[in-house]
Amino acid sequence: MNKREVGSKYERIAAEYLTSHGMTVIEMNYRVRIGEIDIVARDGDYLVFVEVKYRADKEHGGAAYAISETKKRKIYRVAQWYMTYHKIPKDQYCRFDAVLIDNGEITHIKNAW
Repeated sequence: MNKREVGSKYERIAAEYLTSHGMTVIEMNYRVRIGEIDIVARDGDYLVFVEVKYRADKEHGGAAYAISETKKRKIYRVAQWYMTYHKIPKDQYCRFDAVLIDNGEITHIKNAW
């Protein structure tokens, strides 16, 4: 598998995990010119923007260390674009989550940043 196929596989696993924990997946791989959000979901009153990271092992710090400050800023800008494009009110509760998959172990971090 190439990197994109591997990424898609683990994004599907993350979406299934979130769904099994009561969240509703709205969209996957939301892409615009400025970037991408892996999963857009609902969790109760919250609109949730989810970054999925997979690492085969924790040799270099694991999946958590793969989400840089630059990546977080880019996701934030794409989320703003998403909300504007879909006419989501500015008072909508939102959060940024991470689903980390390290060697098959899934960790869901709410309010990751």
